[in-house]
Amino acid sequence: MDITTSNLYIEHELDQRLKQLASAMESDVITIVSPMAPGIDDIVRGYVEDIADTQEERQDDLSVILETNGGSIEVVERIANVLRHHYPTGEINFIVPNRAMSAGTVLVMCGDKIFMDYYSILGPVDPQVQSQTSGYFVPALGYLNKYEELIAKSQEGSLSAAEMAFMIEKFDPAELDSFEKARDLSTALLVDWLTQYKFKDWTHTETRGIPVTEQMKADRAKEIGTKLNSTERWKTHSRGISMAVLQRDLNLVVEDYGADETKNDAIGKYHRLLQDYMQRRGKDIVFQNKHTITLL
Repeated sequence: MDITTSNLYIEHELDQRLKQLASAMESDVITIVSPMAPGIDDIVRGYVEDIADTQEERQDDLSVILETNGGSIEVVERIANVLRHHYPTGEINFIVPNRAMSAGTVLVMCGDKIFMDYYSILGPVDPQVQSQTSGYFVPALGYLNKYEELIAKSQEGSLSAAEMAFMIEKFDPAELDSFEKARDLSTALLVDWLTQYKFKDWTHTETRGIPVTEQMKADRAKEIGTKLNSTERWKTHSRGISMAVLQRDLNLVVEDYGADETKNDAIGKYHRLLQDYMQRRGKDIVFQNKHTITLL
């Protein structure tokens, strides 16, 4: 009974802090702490529709507090479609207090604004695909890069017998095709979303004031997508890309919520309590809106 009462108190406090965060952002807010796995899109849909159904209370804009290690690019696409369907004329902004990796990075790119601080990280765009042989989710780019490396060695005549056996055992043509499609879809979505949403207010270049064309937006988006897809650049699937690197090396506009006292205070207080509560309950997945919180 004492534990139940304590949990209810903390959830009430989380609800109050989420409302304070919504006030600071001047938007509706939904929290997603989860891998981008099949079925998560259904849960997100329910949480967004729950807000959308309360017409008298809802805001024009939506802020998404996102924390994820990545997952399926198809799940990310469905989540983005849900968000845009229910907020077709407003802004959708992503808040990353900790990390949004891999497919989560692609999801962030469908936002009008990205809010991070010095500690936040995104990751290389390397979607997770379920292997047909092992059943586990694996980073698609890692498999494709290794396959292309072995093919190059084969063409050079330097492929060893052990490497040949490895290729035959590990690389199934159907799987490789699914990995290539996941890679291409992630890049296509990233380019489309950046051009359509993130760059919508980019009308003139910063240095020379030249009018920005749709082709210039697409070229910039492709450049960002290429850099985020570069395993040679980032080395590992789990490499964190900080706000400073995104701004400096990728020339991506990121809002520093740490520089805004009101937003920093509201986001920090909410996220710290949420982390503590997840640890207390032994849960890794959380969804919350202004009506409901669910831990899985």
